[in-house]
Amino acid sequence: MQMTSIKLKKLLDERFQNDNWQTTYNRDKDTFRVEWKASKQGITITLPNVVAKYNQKGESVIDDLEDHVKEALRIMNEEQQLEGMEKQIFPVIRSTSFPIKTNANNKLIYKEHTAETRIFYAIDLGKSYRLIDQPLIEKEGWSEERIDEIASFNLRSLPIDYKHDQVADNDFYFLASQDGYDASRILNEAFLEEMKANSKGEMAVAVPHQDVFIIADVQNKMGYDVLAQMTMKFFAEGRIPITSLPMIYEDKHLEPIFILAKNRPEKDN
Repeated sequence: MQMTSIKLKKLLDERFQNDNWQTTYNRDKDTFRVEWKASKQGITITLPNVVAKYNQKGESVIDDLEDHVKEALRIMNEEQQLEGMEKQIFPVIRSTSFPIKTNANNKLIYKEHTAETRIFYAIDLGKSYRLIDQPLIEKEGWSEERIDEIASFNLRSLPIDYKHDQVADNDFYFLASQDGYDASRILNEAFLEEMKANSKGEMAVAVPHQDVFIIADVQNKMGYDVLAQMTMKFFAEGRIPITSLPMIYEDKHLEPIFILAKNRPEKDN
């Protein structure tokens, strides 16, 4: 059966029946939206992208889409009570070569992320920030888990705005709001799941430096070469460089990859 936007809309209406959600179809933009009735937070699906993928790969595409969207909605609906300086705590991505102790030899609070990246935590002080260290959380009586939960919550509250570019039939999305947390948005699982749900090909991401996050919808071999060149260029220019290696995003997992010219990438084991 050849899929169309109208057929897909009917399928999605069936898949996303839930008393707490509402679905809408925008005929002009050819998009389908699922959102929480109470908060109006939700996911917008670009139907032609899914149609193209369905006609190539079949029913499993709808199953994958359903999984990604439901997971993104679940993450969006998690809430915590925050007060005081808690609203100024954010996660920051750094390379694994970044120091894990302060100049005063105090251990910084961090969490492993990928083979190339770690997550640190910062208190945003407006024009500057302070990385959170062990003595600070001990003085406050906080746990590392609490820091991580609060930082993750605050990250999800940040606006997401990106520019789109198409190169050699591959789609690239650039987040560069210059708020200090562009690379940190790689930790926004709901956003990654939404982009994955809307991708036509394989999804890859890159955080070459603190102030940029690149998402690539790779649809042919040339896409990997373009992504590798972009990542290296940004890495060389960045004020706080992170990693020159892009990452494949699959099954909610990030895997750093070496991209060989005109070849499928190889995983960094």
